[in-house]
Amino acid sequence: MLDKCELCPRKCGTDRISGKTGYCGAGIQAQVFRFGPHFGEEPPISGSKGSGTVFFSRCTMRCIYCQNFNWSQNDSGKKYDKDGLSGILEHLKAEGCHNWNLVSPTPWLPMIEEAADAVRKKGHILPFVYNTSGFERPESLERYKSLADIYLTDLRYAKSSSAAEGSDAPIYVETARVALKKMWDLTGAIETDDAGIAVHGTICRILVLPGRADEAIDNLRWIAKDIGTDISLSLMAQYHPVYKARDINGWDQRVQADEYRKVCDVMNDLGFENGWIQEWEAEVDRDMAGFHMKEGAGPVKKLKTTGD
Repeated sequence: MLDKCELCPRKCGTDRISGKTGYCGAGIQAQVFRFGPHFGEEPPISGSKGSGTVFFSRCTMRCIYCQNFNWSQNDSGKKYDKDGLSGILEHLKAEGCHNWNLVSPTPWLPMIEEAADAVRKKGHILPFVYNTSGFERPESLERYKSLADIYLTDLRYAKSSSAAEGSDAPIYVETARVALKKMWDLTGAIETDDAGIAVHGTICRILVLPGRADEAIDNLRWIAKDIGTDISLSLMAQYHPVYKARDINGWDQRVQADEYRKVCDVMNDLGFENGWIQEWEAEVDRDMAGFHMKEGAGPVKKLKTTGD
């Protein structure tokens, strides 16, 4: 599939096999910035032992406020062949993590599938969390559904102008909504084990953006109408102007408490009962992923890598 790559909605058609790279810059070997137990996800994902998170380099969007820009848009990260990527999954299982959490996996789906098949043949089984911006092709979601026991997805914009300005993705709204419906059709509501750890289902994150509370409300109303209120939502106030957003008017500020409260009220009025509402705080937690995250993790050096 890499000789004419159409994994993401941009459908570049790039011949990655010949060494060319398209919009995301991905090549033919999976590139990983960091991996390890992560405790910053929603409670049924992180649990008590952490989510076995793999932060993949490269991304299909170019968000001006991306806290992970060092590896999502720059060339940070190590390249792994199948054995190296399988080794990461095996290590996270051995660490006792509740799941394998694939952050921005889209450019690397064929490589991840190959590594996952190898690990499963050895008897190592964990639920896969497909952690995505929501900018996905339904065809790719169907093809690689074996890598998604749980979808942890975003729905960020309701206007193409905002999506274009914020993420260079003017088709995001219609694309992400179709993708969310596909995810819901594939997995349905969140299911947990006896310990409250998610094993199956979909969680949709609504990141409220500064000056764009009405877009979050628009998305909540669309979800209620087109999917229903049984879906688990994660309403987030953690936007912080980093990367290019610090110098762009309108994006260079936090979400205000009153606009966030407005979104919370609508969420409750619509009847959503499953999920989480992040508390609004005057200062965002600077230890969030992306602010101080270092490349690699202790075990990375012990695994086979190819390139830098």
